[in-house]
Amino acid sequence: MAIVIIRQDDKIELWKKALLAQRPELEVYSYLEDHPKEKIKMALVWKHPKGALAHYPNLELIASSGAGVDFIFEDGAAPKNLPITRVVDDMLAKDMSEHVLAVILSHLKNLDQYKINQIKGIWQPIQYRRISDFRVGILGLGALGRELATDLVKYGFKVQGWASSKKDIAGVDCFVGDNGLIDFLKTTQIAVCLLPLTQETTGILNKELFLKLPKGAFVINVARGGHLVDEDLIEMLDTGHLSGAGLDVYHEEPLPKEHPFWKHEKIQMTPHYASVSDTGSVVPQILENYDRLLTKRDLLNEVVMEKGY
Repeated sequence: MAIVIIRQDDKIELWKKALLAQRPELEVYSYLEDHPKEKIKMALVWKHPKGALAHYPNLELIASSGAGVDFIFEDGAAPKNLPITRVVDDMLAKDMSEHVLAVILSHLKNLDQYKINQIKGIWQPIQYRRISDFRVGILGLGALGRELATDLVKYGFKVQGWASSKKDIAGVDCFVGDNGLIDFLKTTQIAVCLLPLTQETTGILNKELFLKLPKGAFVINVARGGHLVDEDLIEMLDTGHLSGAGLDVYHEEPLPKEHPFWKHEKIQMTPHYASVSDTGSVVPQILENYDRLLTKRDLLNEVVMEKGY
């Protein structure tokens, strides 16, 4: 049984070497090299070219090498009725939590504005805010959201979260469903999106939602670009309803140079690098699922098709 790695960045060889380092006898191929397509039973993918999965007649498993799987569902040519797995990794969650904490503290202490003032040659102290002054609301309380919520509580933030099903996290006020969303939003001063991208959550960060946040709220999107309606964010920033935004994900990546986000002073941008799957941490669960596929056992972190994650 062979594995093919399909992704469009420069990390195919990195993942191939990581797999072979732990299992030298494996047959692992890059989709860019000549390889026996009929022997491929497992595809390890990340934002693969649409249609690439259709070339493997005996494929039995599509494994995302990250936490997201939306790009697989967006590929209309991908084989249907195959199991899909995703990565659930403590290191991935910790890295995400640290990134979000950095963005929040930068906002509280005005570091983003000071950088702009530095470039403009402006010396002007700005009143800073304290951790105790803010209530952080997390949209999505899966593995990443739970880790972030727990860390924020440790730092002394007031924390609340919203999810589609009931969650129980120490020190966190948890809201559920459509009815809970309204109460959640009206007291959220810093909103962090960590939702999976599904049909229901696409475009959820829109003008209607922003207007339910308190005036001056700050928005952080580290989930998927598809959650955000770009023009609505710009409008809410320009009218002053939102004080700023921290973005790590975008509809198109790399973000086109003509996009207005680049030059908007109220938007902090990072290039979709808040949290990246580490091969050393992730490869063991990839190989575990390889073995489970061979022996017809239940897979780890299998996606529930009806939910889309």
